[in-house]
Amino acid sequence: MFDLFSLADEDFKNFQAKLIPTINAEKIIGVRSPELKKLAKYFSTEDFFKNLPHYYLEENLIHAYLLNSLKNFDDCLQGVKFFLPHIDNWAVCDSLAPKIFAKHTDKLITEIYCWLESTETYTVRFALLMLLKFYLGDNFDKKFLQRAAEVQNKNYYVEMMTAWLFAEALVKQYDAAVIFLQENILPAEVHKMTIQKAVDSRRISADKKIYLKTLRR
Repeated sequence: MFDLFSLADEDFKNFQAKLIPTINAEKIIGVRSPELKKLAKYFSTEDFFKNLPHYYLEENLIHAYLLNSLKNFDDCLQGVKFFLPHIDNWAVCDSLAPKIFAKHTDKLITEIYCWLESTETYTVRFALLMLLKFYLGDNFDKKFLQRAAEVQNKNYYVEMMTAWLFAEALVKQYDAAVIFLQENILPAEVHKMTIQKAVDSRRISADKKIYLKTLRR
């Protein structure tokens, strides 16, 4: 299995098994991300992308890193759409963030809206992650947060990402984001987690944190 097993760290494997409880521990080899990123450079993307589904967590992480490195938007988008149904944990999901997407947010948003309506946990989580990474800057529009708030999925990993998105929005687009808390638009658990994440953030002022605490349900 390539050189993955020669890089295995048993302690790290056990740590990952606890951190990613949604997959069987036997599917974790225990290779750290820096080593996987180095190794990914030696793989043929064409051959590797066809070899789905992968068995090991590390294979899926390498797959994500390879997608992140693609420079053609259409090829990357096709690869991501093919890969998304095979993602079964938050670690792989959150490792997938192709740089080329930042240059094509006008095209990507249509796909994101489709992913938000998926019944697959990590497809929805990925869509929310894309909003967080690529749509809270100069191209921000309140409608992006509105679509995220409308997601009807009570899975913990979806709700946690939604809270992360809104907490980040409170840092970058405070006036637009705080309305969702003031008007109780978010699901109760997401509302709670958003405020907690914001209060824990070092990028939100003390005055704003005091106010956000008053919005707890």
